[in-house]
Amino acid sequence: MSKKTRQKRKFRARMLLFVPVCVGLIIVLGVTIGKYWVEIAAKYQEKANLAEELVELKEKEAALTVDVEKLQDPEYQGRYAREKYNYSKEGEVIIRIPEE
Repeated sequence: MSKKTRQKRKFRARMLLFVPVCVGLIIVLGVTIGKYWVEIAAKYQEKANLAEELVELKEKEAALTVDVEKLQDPEYQGRYAREKYNYSKEGEVIIRIPEE
């Protein structure tokens, strides 16, 4: 065998080893990147959902703060108790009209 033929065989042997290793490495990297891509997309979706929930909770907090401020007023407390729990003042008569 000539030197050129031996070099070709060595080159082919190296390629037979090198190409599958490279293809395997590319597949592994592709799968890993794909997995992380899916996780990142899920985190962005979760972040959007939590941002919406935060806005809702802040609105609820604002409404509750207003209610707390109103309940500090004794007149409002009395009116609230009369409306909600059917309490009445001395000499008052409560007439409930059913809602349709």
